[in-house]
Amino acid sequence: MQTVLTQAKRIVVKVGSSLVTNQGEGLDIQAISNWAQQIAVLRDCGCEVVLVSSGAIAEGMQRLGWKHRPSAVHELQAAAAVGQMGLVQVYESCFSAHQLRTAQVLLTHADLADRERYLNARSTLRTLLTLGVIPIINENDTVVTDEIKFGDNDTLGALVANLIEADVLVILTDQTGLFTADPRKDASATLVSLAQAGDTTLEAMAGGAGSAIGRGGMLTKILAAKRAARSGAHTAIASGHEANVLPRLMQGESIGTLLTVQQMALDARKQWLADHLQVGGKIRLDEGAVRALRNDGKSLLPIGVSEVIGEFQRGAVVAILDENGRDIARGLCNYNAGEARRIAGHASHEIETILGYVDEAELIHRDNLVLL
Repeated sequence: MQTVLTQAKRIVVKVGSSLVTNQGEGLDIQAISNWAQQIAVLRDCGCEVVLVSSGAIAEGMQRLGWKHRPSAVHELQAAAAVGQMGLVQVYESCFSAHQLRTAQVLLTHADLADRERYLNARSTLRTLLTLGVIPIINENDTVVTDEIKFGDNDTLGALVANLIEADVLVILTDQTGLFTADPRKDASATLVSLAQAGDTTLEAMAGGAGSAIGRGGMLTKILAAKRAARSGAHTAIASGHEANVLPRLMQGESIGTLLTVQQMALDARKQWLADHLQVGGKIRLDEGAVRALRNDGKSLLPIGVSEVIGEFQRGAVVAILDENGRDIARGLCNYNAGEARRIAGHASHEIETILGYVDEAELIHRDNLVLL
């Protein structure tokens, strides 16, 4: 833990709604001031810090006098619009006390699914860090829909870690860390101090949402760590109620759960492919094609395709499924959905006969494909 954290220079910190809104009872200005002070310490140590903060909807609910989180999208959007004002004002004030400038950045999945907008967001965040500014990032809940929402800010934190190629993602929550079972229900549960990101046994340990205010739970944090690992970022999950938790973590103190990375980081283009939460369509493969992708690193040929699901255009990002419907990869398809259906199950040399032309011998070239 000391080696992983003490050497980190670029850090994404995610704080949950319950940590900035005093369990939904309005913004906790003292708590936000505390985060600003801790991040100022990290900056003084030479670290670049991006803050992903929940709390806009919870603050909006409090300002509007709502006791229960609404389910209607337009009401959530309205609450976010009201709450975002207060959230940003408090962060700006608290960081100014440490002579630090902040920038508000609101993102949707559509911003990161589009390659040009993805690169623009990447450049903007990197420029802000170069200028010594603290980006305060939140999901753009005022325009979000079911089709484009991240779903929780744990996922957003992981996507941002990938976007800027952070060294560490720190997820602060109202829980101590990951336990072998739900400690609220199982007295024998023990804290998992160190594990490998992406270990499937961790998902079985994680429970549901721990707070009525936030959307995430421990499972979303485990999956976020798995996603962040694709760009080489380690993930620390710790309690935001721990005194001075950020400087202590970055000094290598064992707090909460550290999920380390073992595999090589993906290059930037393949990170972008892997980070697509929504896709244009799906392609189901037979067993031989799955084996060729996983073991041999080959391109996806039409002969290995058993089913094409949905409608999409040439160049769209599609999900690649195994025989049992498990999501195993992402890729840029060289043919649209109708063409893909016509050539599915056929050898590459038959493409021209079937379609009357041939663009590529592969349905998805290996350079445009990433395993999950």
